[in-house]
Formats: sequence, structure tokens, C-alpha cells
Amino acid sequence: MSKPPPYGIIYNWDGAPHGYDETPQTMASFIDRTYAPLSDTQVGAHFWCVGEHAARWDSDVLELLGDVHGRKYESAAAYTFTENIRLMLERDEDPQKSVIERGHELGMHVYASVRMNDNHFDGAQISDLATLHHTELTDLRKSHPEWLLGDKTSEWFALSWNLAIPEVRQHRLAHVAELCRKYDWDGVELDWQRHAFHLPEDEAYRLRYLLTDLQRAIRQMACSLAAERGRPFHVAVRVAGTLEQCANIGYDLPTWVDEGLMDIVIPAGGAATDPSLDVASFVSLCEGRDIAVYPGFDGSLPDSFVGPEDAGVKDRLRTRAIASRYHKSGADGIYVFNWHANGTTRQELLNQVGSLETLSCTSKIYAATHRFIQKDGPWRGAYRIDRTLGVVPVPLQATLTEDGPTIELDIVDDVKSYTPESLVLRLRLDQWVRGDHVLVLWDGIELANPNIEFCKISDPQGISAVSAAIWQSYALDPSIVSAGNHTVQAVLKHRNPQVACDLVLTDLELVIRY
Repeated sequence: MSKPPPYGIIYNWDGAPHGYDETPQTMASFIDRTYAPLSDTQVGAHFWCVGEHAARWDSDVLELLGDVHGRKYESAAAYTFTENIRLMLERDEDPQKSVIERGHELGMHVYASVRMNDNHFDGAQISDLATLHHTELTDLRKSHPEWLLGDKTSEWFALSWNLAIPEVRQHRLAHVAELCRKYDWDGVELDWQRHAFHLPEDEAYRLRYLLTDLQRAIRQMACSLAAERGRPFHVAVRVAGTLEQCANIGYDLPTWVDEGLMDIVIPAGGAATDPSLDVASFVSLCEGRDIAVYPGFDGSLPDSFVGPEDAGVKDRLRTRAIASRYHKSGADGIYVFNWHANGTTRQELLNQVGSLETLSCTSKIYAATHRFIQKDGPWRGAYRIDRTLGVVPVPLQATLTEDGPTIELDIVDDVKSYTPESLVLRLRLDQWVRGDHVLVLWDGIELANPNIEFCKISDPQGISAVSAAIWQSYALDPSIVSAGNHTVQAVLKHRNPQVACDLVLTDLELVIRY
């Protein structure tokens, strides 16, 4: 199969526009809402999520969405979303067909996006199946609890399919094959990351050949379909952010590349954006092959918002920096997921992140990656497969050799040629009090004259003159900030002896403003 044309940005729509109008939604409104964020942007391909476990079309292999509970819904949102689809079908309208036609009119390729093991069952367990009321539940899942992972995986994902079961793999193949053959897609995305719990956890690496079995079977189907149609039918895969984590989950990327089982690989986080994707390793693995690499963003960054900028502003600054690094690492383009938007809310970024040229001289924040683990509550366990290279938060402790954590920042901007308005390195230190002294070194050179400012995010009303966290910042001379890798070391020189808890480095950021 030939390499797909350059797309700039791949935009994954999760189907949300079905829920954006009161029932009954017109097809015209649905299509307008779907393509409003994509039109007149750098988006060259639209990956349309066709659903999770039930069909949104007249299917011979899947149950129809809404049938499992006789079109009685657990919430107003589930009612609006599902009934808008059902009423379209009753009017002999097909949303998949209309999505493809409109995308092609706009000059985009349109792919079916299939979530290989989506689990939005709110942490339900196998024992809950008999009473669980959820629109995406199916009679097949209820009838075969032995086909589910149960206690062999993270608790929140107990109802995920166990792809070590032959019947499950056959079911997933039948789903994908029917969908691909039914419509005039330009390809199919196998979204393995939504959600990345497919095999008994302790056996996932050893059983990776079973996921390869399904990947290979779908690729063979796609090749047959391309031959029948006389044009390429591409296969994309969304996988984990590092090759090591891919192996841990059960994705045998070296074999998939060696056998040419996909045309696009999308390294991405499984829950929120992973800003530390090892793009260079994926590019190296695919070198010499007709396989494009599109590192993925999710709807948000997982770390808690700590200011000092407005949350939306900070998200845009960080997104530009991350996208710049991925392009520099050899990415063919950028993939965005859960970027829910209308015709204005994401337009700026969707006209910037598709290339290094349009990101040049835009303000950015290069930030250290947070490692975040959700141990209880909603989505517990979901984050543990992402951001494995996270370096903050990290406690600062006294050491025998006056050492401290060293963090790398990969800078893309050529600040010597295009001088920014400001260039500031800042560290956020939690549980800081007067008397604490943290020495900061940039590429081994001690920085002097820090500015200390209390973090106001915990006191938005501005009542207190003090808080438990500070920003310790330094204005940097552009002469020491060349494009490339730089190290920042934080060394605890003195801790106020009256404070027993750790002083914690929670954030490290280089802020470039033009």
C-alpha cells in the first residue's frame, strides 16, 4: 500500500455532533456542526468515530444502538444523542454516508475510526452486568461475561473485551469488515488506545501475537478492498506513546512495521495528552517504509492547572511547544483527538500545529512532563499507561553530593535569530517558606537573582498575601537558549528546619513570548 498523502492535521471526531441539537436533529445541522471546526484549517483528514459496540447503521453483525434497553435511556444526553441517530435512520438518512460526502467535497480524506476496546462503563464490574443500564451495553457482552477481562486488568476496565478469546477477535474483525465495505471511506483507523486494556495484564507481552493476529486479518481485508475498488484503502493505528509501553500493552510494533500492517501510526496517550511521546523512535522504526507518523494530542493536558496564565492561554502555549517538538522529531503531521469545537474555538491552533512554519515565532511554553496516577475515583488506573517518562512532581531533598533532579527541555525556537519579547525560566515550588534556598542551573551554569512570586491559584479572590507555593523565575538571555536540548537542575541548598514536609518541584517551564 502506498503512503497516504500529507494531511497536515488529522482530526478525530468522536461523534459528539449527534448530541448538539434537540431531537430530531436535521442532517444539515449535523453536517454543519461536524465540519465547522475543520473547514478552512490545516486539517487534511477527518477520522470519524463510528461508535463503540453497537451499530449506527443497518448492520448484519452488530446490535443497533439503543436496542439493548428498548430505546429507554439512562440520561437526557444519551436520549438526545441516540434518538437523533435512530430518527435519521428511520428517515432513510445515513450519517456515515453524509459525513464522507461532505468531507470529500471539502477535499479531505475521511476514515472510519473504530475504537477497538472502548470502555465507558464507569468502572462497572462483571457482577453489575445484570442490572447495568448503559446505552452502549450490548446483549452480546451481557451474555458472555467469560469473554471480559474482569479482575485480570485494571479495576475500572473490568468490562473490556479479552482479546485473547478467539470469538472476541472474530467479532471485532466482523465489525470492522462490515463497516469498511459498507461505505466509501478512504481508510480505517484502529483505535487501540481507546482504551488500552485488551489482554490479561500479566500476560499481555507474551500474548501480543494475538493482537497482531487481528491487526493482520484487518490489513488483509483492507488490501482486498483496495484491490476491488482500484484505489488505496489505508489502515491507521493509534497506539501507546513509547515502544516499550506498546510492548507492555501487547502492540508488537516492530512486527507490524516489518509486515506493513498499517500506513499511519499514531503514538498517543490513552487518557489525556501525553506530552512526552517518543516520536523519534517511531520515526526511526518506520524509516524506509511507507508509514506516516502522526503523534497525537487529546482534549487536555492531565496535570492540574497552576497558572499563572489563564487556563486556555496556557493550554495553547503548551500545545504549540509540544507540536513543535514533534515536528522537529520527524513527524509527518499532528493528530488531534477530543478537540471538541465549533467554528471558532480551536481555529487558531488548527491553523498552526500542522507545520513548523506556521508554529514559528508563536509564543510557547516548553514544560516538564507530569507523571500522574489516578488511584481512586473516576478513571482510576487509566493514566498509568501514559507519561511514563514524566519527571515532575519531584520532592527536593538534601543529598550527599549536592545533587538534584536534572530535567531536559527540548527547545525548537531559534531565539537568536528571532528575538522574543521575553524569555523566562520558572519553577513552581510547593510547600515553600522563607529560608528555603533552591539553586537552579541552566546547562550547568548557576542562575542568579531569581524573582519569587507567590502562586495565587489557590487564592483566586486575592485575600491572602501568601500561599504554600511559589514561582521562582529567571529572565534568560537569548544567547544561552539555542535550539536543541538543554538541562535544568534544581538543587536544594537549604530547607527551613521548622518545616517537616518535602519541598516539591511541581512544574518547570520555559516561557517564550513574541
